Amino acid sequence: MESKNPVFRQSRQHAWGGPTPSPGQLHDMYNAPSYAPPAHRPMTIDDVVVRGFMTLGTLVVSGAAAWVLDVPMIVAVVSALIGVVLALIASFRQSTNPVLILGYALFYGVFVGAFSHLMESVYNGIVLQAVLGTALAFGGVLAVHSLKIIRVTPKLYRYVGAAAIAALGLMLTNFIVGFFVPGGIGIRADNPIGWIFSIAMILLGCFFLLLDFDSIEEAARAGVPEKFAWQAAFGLTLSLVWIYLEVLRFISYFSGDD
Repeated sequence: MESKNPVFRQSRQHAWGGPTPSPGQLHDMYNAPSYAPPAHRPMTIDDVVVRGFMTLGTLVVSGAAAWVLDVPMIVAVVSALIGVVLALIASFRQSTNPVLILGYALFYGVFVGAFSHLMESVYNGIVLQAVLGTALAFGGVLAVHSLKIIRVTPKLYRYVGAAAIAALGLMLTNFIVGFFVPGGIGIRADNPIGWIFSIAMILLGCFFLLLDFDSIEEAARAGVPEKFAWQAAFGLTLSLVWIYLEVLRFISYFSGDD
């Protein structure tokens, strides 16, 4: 299947997508020293697992620090904005720079930790429930991918991308309308519309995770350079944070105050 990820497409072209060598070039290649080092070490699943633990671990540690230090929400929001900027740079540039990716995890983790602390102070036990829900979602999607229950196709990539754009458009509309109408258009309120939208966002995050698994597997088969494990770990972290925050919001709709 042709990947929709430009990183993997570009790497594949570098690997075997060049023009057919001429007889003279083949002769030079044959006479080249056999001890020349390889251009790169291919990425493995283990590389992604290690980078994933580093990226997600950085986010968890910074979040725990923000929780313990009781970071003010204004500081958390500023950290979130910095994290979003770093995430956009990493996404659009398809960056494999660990400083950029770990920087996103560090700053956004402050927001996640502070927001989780705020939610826990209002709804006792909600954070543990959200963590367990996220873990179950991760395990479920991994099982679906391993058993090939849902076949990942280019059409699925397009559908998920279109759904993400539509969701972001609705959230932006809700934010703008919220300045004039309390609750905006109702997609983030505690009502049936809000419940349905939250469920849809959780499912969308799960589909993102499914596409991440497929892209990682495809990249490993294609033999992309080991450095792209950072981009794969970044994608997994984004999807997991998305799912966690949406699960946290959904559970809050059905949790009573202390």
